[in-house]
Amino acid sequence: MTATLETTIPGYRAGTWVIDPTHSEVGFSIRHLMISKVKGKFERFNATFVTAENPLESTVTASAEVTSVNTNEPTRDGHLRTGDFFEAETYPTIDFVSTGVRVEKGDFLVDGNLTMKGVTKPVTFEFDFGGFGTDPYGNYKAGATAKTTVNREDFGLTYNAALETGGMLLGDTVTISLELQAALEQ
Repeated sequence: MTATLETTIPGYRAGTWVIDPTHSEVGFSIRHLMISKVKGKFERFNATFVTAENPLESTVTASAEVTSVNTNEPTRDGHLRTGDFFEAETYPTIDFVSTGVRVEKGDFLVDGNLTMKGVTKPVTFEFDFGGFGTDPYGNYKAGATAKTTVNREDFGLTYNAALETGGMLLGDTVTISLELQAALEQ
């Protein structure tokens, strides 16, 4: 199976890859007022990918600093750091550790444990590989997009408010979107 996967991933190399934060983004979106979505991101994060000879044996560890949340609204960002949401002083990071990689219907899926506000739950990220290439400085890079959805209440993020028009201020489902570029360690 390794040869088949390597031929479907042109340029694949085994090794340790470190995220390039200037070319990556950890974002999220949530329904707001039941009529639109609010998007945000974490400005400070890190990730390490260890690609194995057999891609299905690869691993990922990642972390985002809660205090770096940015929704382009400072008052909201401050509220997100409080006990109503992330409780940043007690739980300063959101962490992900992979537990497996698999291919299903031609899609790469990375299973793992997401820990947020002290609660760990299994999640699956759908990975879309952008490819591999060498940058102008000789660094071998990999690019990918990944996405998953979680129910925020599963992680203890239960704050909400009823709207006068009916419904709730915030949706329960949060989409986590990753734009990733990583460099192979030399």
